[in-house]
Amino acid sequence: MKLGETSFFQDTFLRCLEVSEILDIFVVTNEFQKFFVIGQIKELEYDIPIDNILIEPVGKNTLPAICFGMREIVKISGRSVVGVFSSDHILDKSAMETIKNAETLASDHLVTFGIVPKSPHTGYGYVKPAEALGVGYKVSEFREKPGLEDAKKYIEEGCLWNSGMFVFDTNVFFAELKNHAPDIFDAFDMYGKTSDIVETYNLLPSVSIDYGIMEKSNKVAVVKLDQKWSDLGNFNAIYDEFEKDGNGNVVYECDGVLIDSTDNLIYSKPDKIVSLIDVNDMVVVDTPDALLVCPRESSQKVKDVVTALKDCNDERAYLHQTVYRPWGSYTILEKADRHKIKNIMVMPEKSLSLQMHHHRSEHWVVVKGMACVQVNGKKSFLRQGESSFIRAGEKHRLSNHGKIPLEIIEVQLGECVDEGDIVRFDDDYGRV
Repeated sequence: MKLGETSFFQDTFLRCLEVSEILDIFVVTNEFQKFFVIGQIKELEYDIPIDNILIEPVGKNTLPAICFGMREIVKISGRSVVGVFSSDHILDKSAMETIKNAETLASDHLVTFGIVPKSPHTGYGYVKPAEALGVGYKVSEFREKPGLEDAKKYIEEGCLWNSGMFVFDTNVFFAELKNHAPDIFDAFDMYGKTSDIVETYNLLPSVSIDYGIMEKSNKVAVVKLDQKWSDLGNFNAIYDEFEKDGNGNVVYECDGVLIDSTDNLIYSKPDKIVSLIDVNDMVVVDTPDALLVCPRESSQKVKDVVTALKDCNDERAYLHQTVYRPWGSYTILEKADRHKIKNIMVMPEKSLSLQMHHHRSEHWVVVKGMACVQVNGKKSFLRQGESSFIRAGEKHRLSNHGKIPLEIIEVQLGECVDEGDIVRFDDDYGRV
């Protein structure tokens, strides 16, 4: 999702470039998001080494993910000072100078960052600072997300919001990991010798960085940040970031006609009118492939919807309307049981796999650029407005030999138009 011209992930990436070279940035993600990450970085006109995209075989919460990244950095660069940032935070770039200066504490402490509270927020954990340590403070304790009265009391005591951002010296981090989470340390110690990340993750519990190390260690320091920050953990947090009308409504992208309705978040397509009548404190999010309606205070339960979709093996839990691939991306324009229409973009000097489909034919029309089309070993070149028809059972490949992105419209027709009906014979990217 975007608040401006760039996505939250892209904003995080650009912030990291303020304090680091691109070769030193590592992204921990999953297989389904791998090419989304690469595509988002390419949209910013940067190229990140493919080895810097680390793929978790299964999500095990934040501590294993951070360990994975830290272990890879040690393998490549030896002892290092590492910043850890989530991809869905809003943070002013001006904070990065303070974050960089916190490196002075990292040789002896696990460094976290506490946000100076603007209100008694019940959606964040809290950090209580103690005596001063140079640019930061010793942490006396962490506190879980409180009720409103406790949140007010925490602020009076000088507590800070727990941001979930860190700076770690790799030696200090792994020493504390060995002390407080020896099972995780042993698993990643084995990974350092075998490089088998699947076997490593099979040995790991699911545990957060706070619960696994930070709340147990006596070597934790906190540095105050007084800049604008939000972790955007749910739609209620997103609502807080948008400008509101006189009735407290946020209407994003679309046109809203709101009758006697207050304090709602509405998101839909720019050409769509969304009307609410006598509706208060709700979230209405309408995307091309999904519709969400819920009370704002219940928006954190969206993860339960995702879990339900995964339990049903519904690909929409993993694939968005726009899907990134190593050669570019495609956007699904329309889908039914027996047809699908895609807008496909192929980056310069990139090719799709040599493939075949058992149950569908494909009709390609070039919108921009020049397409190299290979069908049953025969190559041809298509210009803007020209087309090609590929029958089911024919081996085919689409390539862009040009210097500008190639854009085509693909119409799939047949008994099966899902992503499972692909037989690959050759692939530049090592996919099965």
